[in-house]
Amino acid sequence: MQHYLLIIGMLAGGLGLFMLAVGMMTDGLQAAAGQSLRDILARWTRTPVHGIFTGLAITAIVQSSSAVTVATIGFVNAGIISMRRALGVVYGSNLGTTMTGWLVAVVGFKLNIDAFALPIIGVGMLLRLTGGESKRAPLGLALVGFGLFFLGIDVLKDAFDGLVSTIDFNQLTVQGISGVLLYVAIGFLITVLTQSSSAAIAITLTAATGGVLGLYAAAAMVIGANVGTTSTAAIAVIGATANAKRVASAHIIFNVGAGVVALMILPLLFWLVQSSSDLLGLESIPAVTLALFHTVFNIVGVLLMLPVNNRLADFLEKRFVTQEEVESRPQHLDKTILVTPVLAINALVLELSRVITVIKRMGLKVMAEQPINLHTVSHDERVVNQLSAAASSFISQIERAELSKEIAQQLAKILRADQHLLAASDQALALATHHQLVTAITDTSVKEGLRQFNLLAYRFIECADFSSPQFSLSICQQQLLHIEQSYDDVKALLLLAGVENRLKINVVIELIDVNSDKRHMCIQLIKALTLLNNLLLDVDSIENGDAVDVSAVIASEQAQASNNEAV
Repeated sequence: MQHYLLIIGMLAGGLGLFMLAVGMMTDGLQAAAGQSLRDILARWTRTPVHGIFTGLAITAIVQSSSAVTVATIGFVNAGIISMRRALGVVYGSNLGTTMTGWLVAVVGFKLNIDAFALPIIGVGMLLRLTGGESKRAPLGLALVGFGLFFLGIDVLKDAFDGLVSTIDFNQLTVQGISGVLLYVAIGFLITVLTQSSSAAIAITLTAATGGVLGLYAAAAMVIGANVGTTSTAAIAVIGATANAKRVASAHIIFNVGAGVVALMILPLLFWLVQSSSDLLGLESIPAVTLALFHTVFNIVGVLLMLPVNNRLADFLEKRFVTQEEVESRPQHLDKTILVTPVLAINALVLELSRVITVIKRMGLKVMAEQPINLHTVSHDERVVNQLSAAASSFISQIERAELSKEIAQQLAKILRADQHLLAASDQALALATHHQLVTAITDTSVKEGLRQFNLLAYRFIECADFSSPQFSLSICQQQLLHIEQSYDDVKALLLLAGVENRLKINVVIELIDVNSDKRHMCIQLIKALTLLNNLLLDVDSIENGDAVDVSAVIASEQAQASNNEAV
């Protein structure tokens, strides 16, 4: 009994050492690389093939496909790279994770571990302790992890040697499909529990080398571990954007698909592995055979996915569709009207009127007395940004033709209106973060002054509905005059409260900034409304004149807009 407890302890300790080592290597290398890894993911993914090599290289360096996949999902979530560009990284990360098997097979069983690993740990700790804030410290941490990696393998190997001498494993060989599926499930479960396919593969290779597992059983566990690594991505996208969920889905589809194909052609894969092993002159031991098997079946998976990559992306884009994506899709910007500038201008005005509707919704939320849901305001801000980007892209396509001077000026005014709307959206988002500051004021006169100013701004936002038949630009302009007067009155009231020590000076300054954001949001809206209202009235009267360089006109209009931003 004591012997069994010792073996179980060695297994647990070896696995613990291995997982600690992988974590230290991953954290240390990520910290040492700093921004470099993020830059690589953001820039080196132009095509699926680029993405595959990028994912492979980074995963081989940091020794964690889960870390690379989660980082990629994070970039997609943040909008740094597109979902389509991320798919190649997902495929490549699965190839890169096979490096763990090769480290175990080629290095882990060939060296005197103590003579190799312990000096590395010593050097790593020296760098860690003397590195301070430099990159030597995380590099030293990675070296310590590298040394512990092999110590963990050595402990696992000894534990499995002890099991072989104690238990007859000849009765546990794979029998038929049910046996194969059982070992797939074991590999999957180990990976899910440890959240590390590297740990599961290390256990599998050491068990096979120690004679605990047959090759087919170990291969089934490798497949299960490969599928199990998708659990990390599935957990990472809880509450994430639709595109991040699509990347995680692609990761699951790739791993499950590759696993199913590998199981279906398992004898053929072993024939390929044997042929490749003979061709490369590799040693015929279980660990090397399984490392090569892991690599081959992932390569097969990539070769199967690449031809259907675009179809998979198209399929995924139709899934997890959010309200934000529906709203952020242009409704009026049709490429067929690009050849008719007058219609294009009308379409742009209509699209920007949708932007105004979203900004109005943001304004009413941030100026209401009820608690604000920052998530919904951020959602609206993203919709505004995406519609604005679509409008700018549409304008740039019109610019390619030689247009009349009047049409060029109309397009420049649309661009100016779009910039005013973006500024209003930014101010609404800023106001959402200061809502609690306003509601926490207890001074009666200050609170009433703030309430009256806020009410004027709220009513202005209500009437600023460009799409409403009752919309009146003159009424909005009159309301803005009242807002300007109220802003000055409340500012004087706040300064007086600060001087009389009824409010802290820092609170006074913050409240003035909040009111300034409200005032500027209204000003930006009235500027956009004025430009778009005039454009819509004049669109039917545009006449063709002499051809002109539109880019020069737009640049001139933007310069004029900058000079006019005195308020």
